[in-house]
Amino acid sequence: MDNSTTHTSDFLVLGSGIAGLFFALKASELGSVTIITKKERAESNTNYAQGGMAAVLTPEDSFAEHIEDTLIAGAGLCKREAVEAIVYDAPHVVEELLKIGTKFDMKDGNLDLVREGGHSRHRIIHSADLTGKEIERSLLHALSLKENVTLLEHHVAVEFITEHHFKENIGTGFKTDNPTCYGVYGYDTMNERVEMFLANITLLATGGCGQVYAHTTNPAIATGDGMAMSFRAGAAIANMEFIQFHPTTLFHPKAKSFLISEAVRGHGGLLLNTDGERFMERYDERLELAPRDIVARSIDAELKKRGDDCVFLDVRHLDREEVLKHFPNIAERCLEFGIDITKDLIPVVPAAHYACGGVLTNLNGGTSIQNLYACGEVTCTGVHGANRLASNSLLEAVVFARRAFAEIETTFKSTFKENPLQNISEKISPWDESGTKNPDEWVLLQHDKREIQQLMWDYVGIVRSELRLKRALKRIDLIRDEIEEFYKRTTVSEDLLELRNMATVAWLIIISAQSRKESRGLHYMTDYPERDDANWLHDTIVKA
Repeated sequence: MDNSTTHTSDFLVLGSGIAGLFFALKASELGSVTIITKKERAESNTNYAQGGMAAVLTPEDSFAEHIEDTLIAGAGLCKREAVEAIVYDAPHVVEELLKIGTKFDMKDGNLDLVREGGHSRHRIIHSADLTGKEIERSLLHALSLKENVTLLEHHVAVEFITEHHFKENIGTGFKTDNPTCYGVYGYDTMNERVEMFLANITLLATGGCGQVYAHTTNPAIATGDGMAMSFRAGAAIANMEFIQFHPTTLFHPKAKSFLISEAVRGHGGLLLNTDGERFMERYDERLELAPRDIVARSIDAELKKRGDDCVFLDVRHLDREEVLKHFPNIAERCLEFGIDITKDLIPVVPAAHYACGGVLTNLNGGTSIQNLYACGEVTCTGVHGANRLASNSLLEAVVFARRAFAEIETTFKSTFKENPLQNISEKISPWDESGTKNPDEWVLLQHDKREIQQLMWDYVGIVRSELRLKRALKRIDLIRDEIEEFYKRTTVSEDLLELRNMATVAWLIIISAQSRKESRGLHYMTDYPERDDANWLHDTIVKA
Protein backbone atom coordinates (compact mmCIF):
# COMPACT_ATOMS: atom_id res chain seq x y z
CA MET A 1 0.00 0.00 0.00
CA ASP A 2 1.02 3.60 -0.66
CA ASN A 3 0.45 5.44 2.61
CA SER A 4 2.26 8.64 1.66
CA THR A 5 -0.73 10.78 0.66
CA THR A 6 -1.36 13.76 2.94
CA HIS A 7 -4.42 16.00 2.66
CA THR A 8 -4.31 19.44 4.27
CA SER A 9 -7.16 21.88 4.87
CA ASP A 10 -8.26 24.50 7.38
CA PHE A 11 -11.19 22.36 8.50
CA LEU A 12 -11.68 18.61 8.50
CA VAL A 13 -15.23 17.28 8.92
CA LEU A 14 -15.82 13.61 9.71
CA GLY A 15 -19.30 12.55 8.58
CA SER A 16 -21.85 13.79 6.05
CA GLY A 17 -25.01 13.97 8.15
CA ILE A 18 -26.79 17.20 9.01
CA ALA A 19 -24.30 18.19 11.74
CA GLY A 20 -21.20 17.81 9.58
CA LEU A 21 -22.70 19.36 6.46
CA PHE A 22 -24.13 22.38 8.27
CA PHE A 23 -20.78 23.04 9.96
CA ALA A 24 -18.92 22.57 6.67
CA LEU A 25 -21.16 25.11 4.95
CA LYS A 26 -20.49 27.68 7.67
CA ALA A 27 -16.74 26.87 7.84
CA SER A 28 -16.38 27.36 4.09
CA GLU A 29 -16.82 31.09 4.78
CA LEU A 30 -13.51 31.03 6.68
CA GLY A 31 -11.29 28.61 4.83
CA SER A 32 -10.86 25.32 3.00
CA VAL A 33 -12.92 22.32 4.12
CA THR A 34 -12.41 18.59 3.61
CA ILE A 35 -15.32 16.26 4.41
CA ILE A 36 -14.69 12.53 4.63
CA THR A 37 -17.56 10.07 4.80
CA LYS A 38 -17.70 6.29 4.95
CA LYS A 39 -20.15 5.64 2.16
CA GLU A 40 -22.08 7.78 -0.29
CA ARG A 41 -22.48 11.36 0.86
CA ALA A 42 -26.19 10.98 1.69
CA GLU A 43 -25.89 7.74 3.68
CA SER A 44 -26.29 8.80 7.31
CA ASN A 45 -28.71 8.69 10.22
CA THR A 46 -29.91 12.13 9.11
CA ASN A 47 -31.06 10.64 5.84
CA TYR A 48 -33.27 8.18 7.74
CA ALA A 49 -34.80 10.77 10.09
CA GLN A 50 -38.49 10.71 9.28
CA GLY A 51 -40.10 12.81 11.98
CA GLY A 52 -38.96 16.40 11.88
CA MET A 53 -37.33 19.26 13.74
CA ALA A 54 -38.80 20.89 16.84
CA ALA A 55 -38.94 24.68 17.04
CA VAL A 56 -41.10 27.32 18.73
CA LEU A 57 -42.54 29.25 15.79
CA THR A 58 -46.02 30.40 16.85
CA PRO A 59 -47.45 32.75 19.52
CA GLU A 60 -49.44 29.81 20.94
CA ASP A 61 -46.19 28.05 21.84
CA SER A 62 -43.37 29.25 24.08
CA PHE A 63 -39.67 28.64 24.68
CA ALA A 64 -40.50 27.81 28.29
CA GLU A 65 -42.84 24.98 27.24
CA HIS A 66 -40.33 23.46 24.79
CA ILE A 67 -37.65 23.64 27.47
CA GLU A 68 -39.93 22.03 30.05
CA ASP A 69 -40.98 19.23 27.68
CA THR A 70 -37.31 18.46 27.00
CA LEU A 71 -36.39 18.49 30.70
CA ILE A 72 -39.28 16.17 31.57
CA ALA A 73 -38.26 13.67 28.88
CA GLY A 74 -34.63 13.83 30.03
CA ALA A 75 -35.56 12.52 33.50
CA GLY A 76 -33.45 14.94 35.50
CA LEU A 77 -30.15 14.63 33.60
CA CYS A 78 -30.55 17.37 30.98
CA LYS A 79 -28.27 20.38 31.37
CA ARG A 80 -30.71 23.30 31.38
CA GLU A 81 -28.26 25.68 29.69
CA ALA A 82 -27.80 23.22 26.81
CA VAL A 83 -31.55 22.77 26.44
CA GLU A 84 -32.05 26.53 26.47
CA ALA A 85 -29.37 26.89 23.81
CA ILE A 86 -31.13 24.65 21.29
CA VAL A 87 -34.61 25.97 22.05
CA TYR A 88 -33.66 29.66 21.76
CA ASP A 89 -31.57 29.04 18.62
CA ALA A 90 -34.21 26.89 16.90
CA PRO A 91 -36.05 29.68 15.02
CA HIS A 92 -32.72 31.01 13.72
CA VAL A 93 -31.54 27.67 12.33
CA VAL A 94 -34.94 27.06 10.74
CA GLU A 95 -34.57 30.43 9.00
CA GLU A 96 -31.08 29.49 7.81
CA LEU A 97 -32.26 26.15 6.45
CA LEU A 98 -35.12 27.83 4.59
CA LYS A 99 -32.65 30.31 3.09
CA ILE A 100 -30.53 27.55 1.56
CA GLY A 101 -33.61 26.00 0.01
CA THR A 102 -34.85 23.37 2.46
CA LYS A 103 -38.47 22.60 1.60
CA PHE A 104 -40.60 22.01 4.68
CA ASP A 105 -44.30 21.21 4.37
CA MET A 106 -46.62 24.20 4.38
CA LYS A 107 -50.25 24.64 5.39
CA ASP A 108 -52.33 27.74 4.62
CA GLY A 109 -49.18 29.67 3.76
CA ASN A 110 -47.36 28.80 6.99
CA LEU A 111 -45.07 25.99 8.06
CA ASP A 112 -47.15 22.90 8.85
CA LEU A 113 -46.53 22.12 12.53
CA VAL A 114 -47.30 18.67 13.94
CA ARG A 115 -47.08 17.20 17.42
CA GLU A 116 -45.12 14.15 18.59
CA GLY A 117 -44.85 12.16 21.81
CA GLY A 118 -43.66 14.19 24.80
CA HIS A 119 -44.45 17.58 23.22
CA SER A 120 -47.17 19.74 24.73
CA ARG A 121 -47.66 21.76 21.51
CA HIS A 122 -47.66 21.39 17.74
CA ARG A 123 -44.09 22.54 17.00
CA ILE A 124 -42.54 19.96 14.66
CA ILE A 125 -41.65 21.18 11.17
CA HIS A 126 -41.30 18.41 8.63
CA SER A 127 -40.96 17.45 5.00
CA ALA A 128 -43.59 14.72 4.67
CA ASP A 129 -42.00 11.73 6.45
CA LEU A 130 -38.47 12.23 5.07
CA THR A 131 -37.39 15.41 6.83
CA GLY A 132 -33.77 14.42 7.36
CA LYS A 133 -33.36 13.50 3.71
CA GLU A 134 -34.69 16.88 2.58
CA ILE A 135 -32.42 18.84 4.93
CA GLU A 136 -29.45 16.81 3.77
CA ARG A 137 -30.37 17.39 0.11
CA SER A 138 -30.44 21.15 0.57
CA LEU A 139 -27.13 21.19 2.46
CA LEU A 140 -25.38 19.02 -0.14
CA HIS A 141 -26.65 21.28 -2.90
CA ALA A 142 -25.41 24.41 -1.09
CA LEU A 143 -22.01 22.79 -0.52
CA SER A 144 -21.72 21.75 -4.17
CA LEU A 145 -21.56 25.46 -5.05
CA LYS A 146 -18.50 25.99 -2.82
CA GLU A 147 -15.16 25.66 -4.60
CA ASN A 148 -13.19 25.39 -1.36
CA VAL A 149 -15.06 22.31 -0.11
CA THR A 150 -13.87 18.78 -0.94
CA LEU A 151 -16.13 15.84 -0.12
CA LEU A 152 -14.46 12.41 -0.20
CA GLU A 153 -16.71 9.37 -0.15
CA HIS A 154 -15.65 5.85 0.88
CA HIS A 155 -13.15 7.05 3.47
CA VAL A 156 -13.12 5.66 7.01
CA ALA A 157 -11.46 7.54 9.87
CA VAL A 158 -9.01 5.21 11.64
CA GLU A 159 -7.56 7.26 14.52
CA PHE A 160 -7.27 10.90 15.55
CA ILE A 161 -3.76 12.26 15.07
CA THR A 162 -2.44 13.70 18.35
CA GLU A 163 0.95 14.16 20.00
CA HIS A 164 0.96 10.39 20.51
CA HIS A 165 1.72 10.08 16.80
CA PHE A 166 4.72 12.42 16.76
CA LYS A 167 7.83 10.54 15.63
CA GLU A 168 9.67 11.51 18.82
CA ASN A 169 6.93 9.96 20.98
CA ILE A 170 6.43 6.62 19.19
CA GLY A 171 7.35 3.74 21.46
CA THR A 172 8.17 5.96 24.46
CA GLY A 173 4.96 5.45 26.42
CA PHE A 174 4.21 9.16 26.00
CA LYS A 175 1.09 10.38 27.86
CA THR A 176 -0.68 13.71 28.12
CA ASP A 177 -3.86 14.78 29.85
CA ASN A 178 -4.37 17.60 27.35
CA PRO A 179 -3.99 16.20 23.82
CA THR A 180 -4.40 18.27 20.67
CA CYS A 181 -6.05 16.97 17.52
CA TYR A 182 -4.25 17.60 14.23
CA GLY A 183 -6.56 15.54 12.03
CA VAL A 184 -6.97 11.82 11.37
CA TYR A 185 -5.49 8.82 9.68
CA GLY A 186 -8.16 7.87 7.14
CA TYR A 187 -8.60 4.65 5.18
CA ASP A 188 -9.48 5.01 1.50
CA THR A 189 -11.63 1.91 0.97
CA MET A 190 -11.57 2.12 -2.83
CA ASN A 191 -7.76 2.31 -3.13
CA GLU A 192 -7.12 0.32 0.08
CA ARG A 193 -4.63 2.73 1.62
CA VAL A 194 -4.31 4.77 4.80
CA GLU A 195 -3.80 8.51 4.25
CA MET A 196 -3.19 11.48 6.54
CA PHE A 197 -5.80 14.23 6.79
CA LEU A 198 -4.40 17.26 8.60
CA ALA A 199 -6.42 20.30 9.65
CA ASN A 200 -6.35 23.21 12.07
CA ILE A 201 -9.82 22.29 13.30
CA THR A 202 -11.46 18.86 13.19
CA LEU A 203 -15.23 18.48 13.53
CA LEU A 204 -16.46 15.03 14.57
CA ALA A 205 -19.96 14.26 13.27
CA THR A 206 -19.90 10.53 12.65
CA GLY A 207 -23.33 9.74 14.08
CA GLY A 208 -24.47 6.92 16.35
CA CYS A 209 -23.81 3.30 17.17
CA GLY A 210 -27.06 1.40 16.55
CA GLN A 211 -25.26 -1.41 14.73
CA VAL A 212 -23.97 -2.79 18.05
CA TYR A 213 -27.52 -4.15 18.48
CA ALA A 214 -29.15 -7.00 16.54
CA HIS A 215 -32.19 -4.81 15.74
CA THR A 216 -31.71 -1.17 14.85
CA THR A 217 -33.18 1.62 12.76
CA ASN A 218 -29.66 2.87 11.95
CA PRO A 219 -27.90 2.36 8.60
CA ALA A 220 -25.07 -0.16 8.33
CA ILE A 221 -22.44 2.57 8.75
CA ALA A 222 -23.60 3.47 12.30
CA THR A 223 -20.90 1.48 14.11
CA GLY A 224 -19.89 4.05 16.74
CA ASP A 225 -16.59 4.95 15.06
CA GLY A 226 -16.37 8.50 16.42
CA MET A 227 -17.15 7.45 19.98
CA ALA A 228 -14.56 4.67 19.93
CA MET A 229 -11.87 6.82 18.29
CA SER A 230 -12.46 9.65 20.76
CA PHE A 231 -12.21 7.26 23.72
CA ARG A 232 -8.91 5.85 22.46
CA ALA A 233 -7.58 9.39 21.93
CA GLY A 234 -8.36 10.36 25.52
CA ALA A 235 -11.67 12.22 25.22
CA ALA A 236 -14.29 11.98 27.96
CA ILE A 237 -17.30 9.81 27.05
CA ALA A 238 -20.57 10.31 28.93
CA ASN A 239 -23.94 8.60 29.51
CA MET A 240 -23.50 5.67 27.13
CA GLU A 241 -26.03 3.63 29.14
CA PHE A 242 -28.85 5.74 27.69
CA ILE A 243 -29.65 4.05 24.38
CA GLN A 244 -33.03 4.99 22.98
CA PHE A 245 -35.05 2.18 21.47
CA HIS A 246 -37.57 3.36 18.92
CA PRO A 247 -40.86 1.75 19.92
CA THR A 248 -42.16 1.13 16.41
CA THR A 249 -40.06 -0.41 13.67
CA LEU A 250 -41.63 -2.57 11.00
CA PHE A 251 -41.68 -6.25 11.96
CA HIS A 252 -41.23 -8.19 8.74
CA PRO A 253 -38.67 -10.84 7.74
CA LYS A 254 -37.62 -8.87 4.66
CA ALA A 255 -37.60 -5.40 6.26
CA LYS A 256 -34.34 -4.20 7.78
CA SER A 257 -35.94 -2.57 10.83
CA PHE A 258 -37.69 0.11 8.81
CA LEU A 259 -38.75 2.88 11.17
CA ILE A 260 -42.42 3.79 11.54
CA SER A 261 -42.19 7.43 12.57
CA GLU A 262 -43.21 8.76 15.99
CA ALA A 263 -45.39 11.16 14.03
CA VAL A 264 -47.74 8.30 13.10
CA ARG A 265 -48.75 7.99 16.76
CA GLY A 266 -48.80 11.77 17.05
CA HIS A 267 -51.24 11.82 14.13
CA GLY A 268 -53.59 9.43 15.95
CA GLY A 269 -52.18 5.95 15.41
CA LEU A 270 -53.10 3.40 18.10
CA LEU A 271 -51.06 0.53 19.54
CA LEU A 272 -52.85 -2.83 19.72
CA ASN A 273 -51.79 -6.27 20.91
CA THR A 274 -52.48 -9.45 18.92
CA ASP A 275 -56.00 -9.63 20.43
CA GLY A 276 -56.74 -6.17 19.05
CA GLU A 277 -56.68 -4.55 22.52
CA ARG A 278 -55.35 -1.03 22.99
CA PHE A 279 -52.87 -1.72 25.80
CA MET A 280 -51.06 1.59 26.50
CA GLU A 281 -53.73 2.61 29.02
CA ARG A 282 -52.28 -0.06 31.34
CA TYR A 283 -48.86 1.59 31.31
CA ASP A 284 -49.17 5.38 31.06
CA GLU A 285 -51.95 7.98 31.14
CA ARG A 286 -50.45 9.68 28.07
CA LEU A 287 -51.20 6.51 26.10
CA GLU A 288 -49.50 6.42 22.66
CA LEU A 289 -48.08 9.92 23.20
CA ALA A 290 -45.96 8.92 26.20
CA PRO A 291 -42.17 9.41 25.80
CA ARG A 292 -40.37 6.80 23.73
CA ASP A 293 -38.72 4.97 26.63
CA ILE A 294 -42.09 4.33 28.26
CA VAL A 295 -43.71 3.22 25.01
CA ALA A 296 -40.77 0.92 24.19
CA ARG A 297 -40.80 -0.67 27.67
CA SER A 298 -44.59 -1.02 27.51
CA ILE A 299 -44.38 -2.88 24.21
CA ASP A 300 -41.51 -5.01 25.56
CA ALA A 301 -43.58 -5.89 28.64
CA GLU A 302 -46.63 -6.69 26.53
CA LEU A 303 -44.60 -8.97 24.26
CA LYS A 304 -42.94 -10.82 27.15
CA LYS A 305 -46.21 -11.19 29.06
CA ARG A 306 -48.05 -12.60 26.07
CA GLY A 307 -45.20 -14.38 24.29
CA ASP A 308 -45.94 -12.48 21.06
CA ASP A 309 -43.40 -11.48 18.42
CA CYS A 310 -44.87 -8.05 17.71
CA VAL A 311 -47.64 -5.57 18.43
CA PHE A 312 -49.59 -3.54 15.87
CA LEU A 313 -49.92 0.10 14.93
CA ASP A 314 -53.42 0.95 13.69
CA VAL A 315 -54.22 3.96 11.49
CA ARG A 316 -57.21 2.41 9.71
CA HIS A 317 -59.61 4.75 11.54
CA LEU A 318 -57.87 7.86 10.21
CA ASP A 319 -58.71 9.67 6.95
CA ARG A 320 -57.02 7.75 4.13
CA GLU A 321 -55.98 10.82 2.12
CA GLU A 322 -54.51 12.52 5.21
CA VAL A 323 -52.49 9.42 6.10
CA LEU A 324 -51.08 9.10 2.59
CA LYS A 325 -50.33 12.83 2.45
CA HIS A 326 -48.43 12.88 5.75
CA PHE A 327 -46.68 9.50 5.46
CA PRO A 328 -46.09 8.75 1.76
CA ASN A 329 -42.72 7.05 2.28
CA ILE A 330 -43.96 4.85 5.11
CA ALA A 331 -47.05 3.90 3.08
CA GLU A 332 -44.93 3.09 0.03
CA ARG A 333 -42.38 0.99 1.93
CA CYS A 334 -45.06 -0.95 3.81
CA LEU A 335 -46.86 -1.63 0.53
CA GLU A 336 -43.64 -3.22 -0.77
CA PHE A 337 -44.13 -5.81 1.99
CA GLY A 338 -47.81 -6.32 1.23
CA ILE A 339 -49.12 -4.00 3.96
CA ASP A 340 -51.63 -1.29 3.00
CA ILE A 341 -51.45 0.94 6.09
CA THR A 342 -54.87 2.46 5.35
CA LYS A 343 -56.48 -1.01 5.46
CA ASP A 344 -54.07 -3.28 7.37
CA LEU A 345 -52.54 -3.31 10.82
CA ILE A 346 -48.82 -2.48 10.82
CA PRO A 347 -46.73 -5.06 12.76
CA VAL A 348 -44.08 -3.29 14.86
CA VAL A 349 -41.33 -4.02 17.42
CA PRO A 350 -38.82 -1.78 19.25
CA ALA A 351 -35.27 -1.40 17.87
CA ALA A 352 -32.12 0.48 18.90
CA HIS A 353 -32.51 3.98 17.52
CA TYR A 354 -30.48 6.75 19.14
CA ALA A 355 -27.56 7.16 21.55
CA CYS A 356 -28.20 9.93 24.09
CA GLY A 357 -24.62 9.62 25.32
CA GLY A 358 -21.34 10.05 23.51
CA VAL A 359 -18.33 12.34 23.39
CA LEU A 360 -18.73 14.90 26.15
CA THR A 361 -18.83 18.47 24.86
CA ASN A 362 -19.27 21.96 26.24
CA LEU A 363 -21.98 24.38 25.07
CA ASN A 364 -20.00 25.19 21.92
CA GLY A 365 -19.27 21.64 20.84
CA GLY A 366 -15.74 21.66 22.25
CA THR A 367 -14.36 18.35 23.52
CA SER A 368 -11.64 17.55 26.07
CA ILE A 369 -9.21 17.31 23.12
CA GLN A 370 -7.94 20.67 21.87
CA ASN A 371 -9.02 21.67 18.33
CA LEU A 372 -11.50 18.78 18.21
CA TYR A 373 -15.16 19.77 18.12
CA ALA A 374 -18.12 17.42 17.93
CA CYS A 375 -21.83 17.67 17.22
CA GLY A 376 -24.76 15.43 16.41
CA GLU A 377 -25.50 11.97 17.71
CA VAL A 378 -21.85 11.17 18.41
CA THR A 379 -21.94 13.63 21.33
CA CYS A 380 -23.26 14.07 24.83
CA THR A 381 -24.06 17.79 24.93
CA GLY A 382 -26.39 17.66 27.91
CA VAL A 383 -29.49 18.29 25.78
CA HIS A 384 -31.03 14.82 25.94
CA GLY A 385 -30.25 13.73 29.48
CA ALA A 386 -31.54 10.22 30.15
CA ASN A 387 -33.99 10.25 27.23
CA ARG A 388 -34.25 12.27 24.03
CA LEU A 389 -37.45 14.16 23.29
CA ALA A 390 -38.74 13.41 19.79
CA SER A 391 -37.47 15.73 17.00
CA ASN A 392 -34.83 17.39 19.17
CA SER A 393 -31.96 15.50 17.53
CA LEU A 394 -31.89 17.23 14.13
CA LEU A 395 -32.27 20.51 15.99
CA GLU A 396 -29.41 19.75 18.39
CA ALA A 397 -27.13 18.75 15.50
CA VAL A 398 -27.64 22.02 13.63
CA VAL A 399 -27.57 24.29 16.70
CA PHE A 400 -24.33 22.84 18.05
CA ALA A 401 -22.72 22.95 14.59
CA ARG A 402 -23.73 26.60 14.46
CA ARG A 403 -22.39 27.28 17.96
CA ALA A 404 -19.11 25.50 17.26
CA PHE A 405 -18.59 27.62 14.17
CA ALA A 406 -19.47 30.82 16.06
CA GLU A 407 -16.79 30.09 18.67
CA ILE A 408 -14.17 29.15 16.08
CA GLU A 409 -14.95 32.18 13.93
CA THR A 410 -14.02 34.61 16.70
CA THR A 411 -10.47 33.29 17.02
CA PHE A 412 -9.69 31.33 13.86
CA LYS A 413 -7.85 33.95 11.85
CA SER A 414 -5.73 35.10 14.77
CA THR A 415 -5.04 31.64 16.19
CA PHE A 416 -4.05 30.11 12.85
CA LYS A 417 -2.57 33.22 11.26
CA GLU A 418 0.60 31.32 10.44
CA ASN A 419 -0.40 27.92 9.09
CA PRO A 420 1.32 25.42 11.42
CA LEU A 421 0.31 22.31 9.48
CA GLN A 422 3.47 22.09 7.36
CA ASN A 423 5.65 21.85 10.45
CA ILE A 424 3.23 19.42 12.08
CA SER A 425 3.15 17.07 9.09
CA GLU A 426 6.92 16.65 9.33
CA LYS A 427 6.59 15.63 12.99
CA ILE A 428 3.88 13.00 12.49
CA SER A 429 4.77 9.37 12.00
CA PRO A 430 3.31 7.93 8.80
CA TRP A 431 0.90 5.02 9.13
CA ASP A 432 2.90 1.90 9.88
CA GLU A 433 1.54 -1.44 8.72
CA SER A 434 4.81 -3.31 8.77
CA GLY A 435 4.47 -6.86 9.97
CA THR A 436 0.75 -7.05 9.15
CA LYS A 437 -0.91 -9.34 6.63
CA ASN A 438 -4.27 -10.38 5.25
CA PRO A 439 -5.11 -13.60 7.11
CA ASP A 440 -7.63 -16.31 6.27
CA GLU A 441 -9.59 -15.83 9.49
CA TRP A 442 -12.24 -13.30 8.45
CA VAL A 443 -15.01 -15.73 9.32
CA LEU A 444 -14.02 -15.27 12.95
CA LEU A 445 -14.63 -11.53 12.65
CA GLN A 446 -18.08 -12.03 11.17
CA HIS A 447 -18.86 -14.36 14.05
CA ASP A 448 -17.62 -11.74 16.54
CA LYS A 449 -19.83 -9.08 14.95
CA ARG A 450 -22.96 -11.22 15.20
CA GLU A 451 -22.08 -12.19 18.76
CA ILE A 452 -21.66 -8.55 19.81
CA GLN A 453 -25.02 -7.63 18.30
CA GLN A 454 -26.85 -10.55 19.88
CA LEU A 455 -25.35 -10.26 23.36
CA MET A 456 -26.09 -6.51 23.41
CA TRP A 457 -29.68 -7.21 22.35
CA ASP A 458 -30.19 -10.01 24.88
CA TYR A 459 -28.32 -8.56 27.88
CA VAL A 460 -28.02 -4.78 27.40
CA GLY A 461 -31.34 -3.95 25.75
CA ILE A 462 -34.56 -2.30 26.88
CA VAL A 463 -34.58 -4.07 30.27
CA ARG A 464 -31.31 -4.86 32.10
CA SER A 465 -30.12 -6.60 35.25
CA GLU A 466 -26.84 -6.94 37.11
CA LEU A 467 -26.58 -10.60 36.09
CA ARG A 468 -27.17 -9.84 32.42
CA LEU A 469 -24.65 -7.01 32.42
CA LYS A 470 -22.04 -9.14 34.21
CA ARG A 471 -22.40 -11.85 31.57
CA ALA A 472 -22.23 -9.29 28.76
CA LEU A 473 -19.06 -7.68 30.14
CA LYS A 474 -17.31 -11.02 30.61
CA ARG A 475 -17.92 -11.93 26.98
CA ILE A 476 -17.21 -8.48 25.50
CA ASP A 477 -13.85 -8.38 27.32
CA LEU A 478 -12.85 -11.61 25.58
CA ILE A 479 -14.10 -10.39 22.20
CA ARG A 480 -12.25 -7.07 22.55
CA ASP A 481 -9.02 -8.87 23.36
CA GLU A 482 -9.46 -11.19 20.36
CA ILE A 483 -10.15 -8.28 18.02
CA GLU A 484 -7.27 -6.14 19.33
CA GLU A 485 -4.79 -8.98 18.91
CA PHE A 486 -6.14 -9.60 15.40
CA TYR A 487 -5.97 -5.86 14.59
CA LYS A 488 -2.28 -5.57 15.52
CA ARG A 489 -1.21 -8.25 13.06
CA THR A 490 -3.71 -7.58 10.26
CA THR A 491 -3.71 -5.13 7.37
CA VAL A 492 -6.38 -2.43 7.78
CA SER A 493 -9.82 -2.99 6.25
CA GLU A 494 -13.18 -1.29 6.69
CA ASP A 495 -14.76 -4.38 8.27
CA LEU A 496 -11.96 -4.71 10.80
CA LEU A 497 -12.07 -1.02 11.74
CA GLU A 498 -15.83 -1.14 12.24
CA LEU A 499 -15.70 -4.34 14.29
CA ARG A 500 -12.99 -2.91 16.54
CA ASN A 501 -15.08 0.21 17.11
CA MET A 502 -18.26 -1.78 17.74
CA ALA A 503 -16.51 -3.83 20.44
CA THR A 504 -15.25 -0.66 22.14
CA VAL A 505 -18.66 1.03 22.07
CA ALA A 506 -20.40 -2.11 23.34
CA TRP A 507 -17.92 -2.18 26.24
CA LEU A 508 -18.58 1.50 26.98
CA ILE A 509 -22.35 0.91 27.06
CA ILE A 510 -22.00 -2.10 29.36
CA ILE A 511 -19.67 -0.54 31.93
CA SER A 512 -21.75 2.65 31.96
CA ALA A 513 -24.92 0.62 32.54
CA GLN A 514 -23.22 -1.40 35.28
CA SER A 515 -22.17 1.71 37.15
CA ARG A 516 -25.67 3.27 37.33
CA LYS A 517 -27.48 1.53 40.19
CA GLU A 518 -30.95 2.92 39.46
CA SER A 519 -33.57 3.11 36.73
CA ARG A 520 -33.82 6.43 34.90
CA GLY A 521 -35.10 7.31 31.45
CA LEU A 522 -33.78 4.83 28.92
CA HIS A 523 -31.80 2.83 31.49
CA TYR A 524 -34.06 0.33 33.25
CA MET A 525 -32.56 -2.07 35.81
CA THR A 526 -34.72 -4.82 37.34
CA ASP A 527 -32.42 -4.84 40.40
CA TYR A 528 -32.94 -1.09 40.93
CA PRO A 529 -36.39 -0.29 39.49
CA GLU A 530 -36.67 3.18 41.06
CA ARG A 531 -35.11 6.49 40.12
CA ASP A 532 -32.62 7.60 42.79
CA ASP A 533 -31.94 11.35 42.62
CA ALA A 534 -30.10 11.31 45.95
CA ASN A 535 -27.23 9.24 44.53
CA TRP A 536 -27.42 9.25 40.73
CA LEU A 537 -28.39 12.74 39.59
CA HIS A 538 -25.17 13.06 37.60
CA ASP A 539 -23.54 12.00 34.34
CA THR A 540 -21.70 8.71 33.92
CA ILE A 541 -18.26 9.67 32.59
CA VAL A 542 -15.67 7.22 31.25
CA LYS A 543 -12.15 8.15 30.21
CA ALA A 544 -9.30 5.93 29.04
